[in-house]
Amino acid sequence: MASDKLRKARDYENQYIPFVPEEERSLFHVTGGIGWINDPNGFSLYKGEYHLFYQYNPYKTVWGPMHWGHVKTKDFIRWERLPVALAPDMPYDKDGCFSGSAVELPDGRQLLMYTGVREENQPDGTIKPFQTQCLAIGDGVNYEKYEGNPVLTAENLPKGGSAEDFRDPKLWREADGYYAVAGNRPADGSGSVLLFQSDDAFQWRYVGPVASNHCQYGSMWECPDYFRLDGKDVLLVSPQEMSPIGLEFHAGNGTVCMIGEANEIKHLIRENVHAIDYGIDFYAPQTLQPPDGRRIMIAWMANWDTARSQPRGIRIFGQMTLPRELSIRDGRLIQRPVRELENYYGEKISYKNVPLSTETNLVGVRGRAIDLTVDVRPANGNLMYRWFKLHLAKDGEHVTTIRYKPDEGIVRVDRSRCGYRYDIVHVRNFPVYSKHGRIKLRAILDRHSLELFVNDGEQAATFVVHTPVTADVISFEADGEVLMDVEKYDLIFDKGEGDE
Repeated sequence: MASDKLRKARDYENQYIPFVPEEERSLFHVTGGIGWINDPNGFSLYKGEYHLFYQYNPYKTVWGPMHWGHVKTKDFIRWERLPVALAPDMPYDKDGCFSGSAVELPDGRQLLMYTGVREENQPDGTIKPFQTQCLAIGDGVNYEKYEGNPVLTAENLPKGGSAEDFRDPKLWREADGYYAVAGNRPADGSGSVLLFQSDDAFQWRYVGPVASNHCQYGSMWECPDYFRLDGKDVLLVSPQEMSPIGLEFHAGNGTVCMIGEANEIKHLIRENVHAIDYGIDFYAPQTLQPPDGRRIMIAWMANWDTARSQPRGIRIFGQMTLPRELSIRDGRLIQRPVRELENYYGEKISYKNVPLSTETNLVGVRGRAIDLTVDVRPANGNLMYRWFKLHLAKDGEHVTTIRYKPDEGIVRVDRSRCGYRYDIVHVRNFPVYSKHGRIKLRAILDRHSLELFVNDGEQAATFVVHTPVTADVISFEADGEVLMDVEKYDLIFDKGEGDE
């Protein structure tokens, strides 16, 4: 039976979602019904459909009392909105239903595992949060919280583990039972990922650490995900308070991919560590595995350091990335947009061997809901060009620019003129692995976003943009002589399709 808080949230959605202007929503990226969203939760297959929950404050466009919003899809592109799934309505989660995951049980029910938060006043006047792991069981629409909650508490933590920073369980099933990883802050104040095991998904025990930070990559590690991919074990984490490391990791809240081999107790022996996404707006990724064996990842397309800088008068804030197919090549995580996107291609515009030395526009190459690929190389063999620029979402006032300098091997994305009017980070530089000045840039634009994939997914970079949707000019520019191939598709969605 729905609680008063859950009914209130569902009624609020029903009353106010119809008044959200359509142009505020992305065409094919998940947004909340109304209000604020952040981390993706419960990205999972249930009864033949893919469900996605998300951190949700329906009442304001700022972080607040965390609920779980809910959508589902059959193809990762068109999403159906469902009622709010969870509200903070129990003593153990009264101050928030934080991030978590989901799995289908053998009896056909769907199990949600999430972090419940309660805050308590301390004798010194401070407020201390306590975070525990909780369960809810349902039918894909309605969920009842488990009477045995919480199922993991501070008593399950190793010595020195913090009950204040113990969150974001990622749950999965194997032949010998259920496993979950969760983030925790150990005694050294940094981050760790802990492994838990259960025979039935209801009674849990601590196994040991999957990985420990030792203050190397930021502090608290949030939103872990742990899976096998192409013969390797992969751990994804989102560290807080990172220090910059060259151009690989930027300061602030970041994301880290660790690739290696797990031992017999699933502790990860690292072989490679790198950023997951090099843009400004990417956090808390979560994955699932469809029946076809792919590994699909989705993430929150925002940043804690810039999320307070919102356009005035908006009714919704936050969106998810386009789901991405993952693989490993040469020890690195490779990301490509899900292939289902191709089912929404409109007319193909293609150019081959276009000579370029000054700023140029190409007939038919423009738009704000497009999939654009540009392949660039020197025009005269070993005579290297100095830089290449791709200008997107452009009009007389606005533009977002991607620049590549082959002598440095660096891509620079600058959204300073994309419509944000705040003194926040607008530029990212990151290294790429191109040879002989050749680079391949794939840019996917939606109304309010740019997702860039470099060299068939070797690097990805994600950016929110607030350029008016009427700014749809695309131009190309070079200092020096280049040849380029261009392939562009409009992304076509009939009325009623996309995020509804």
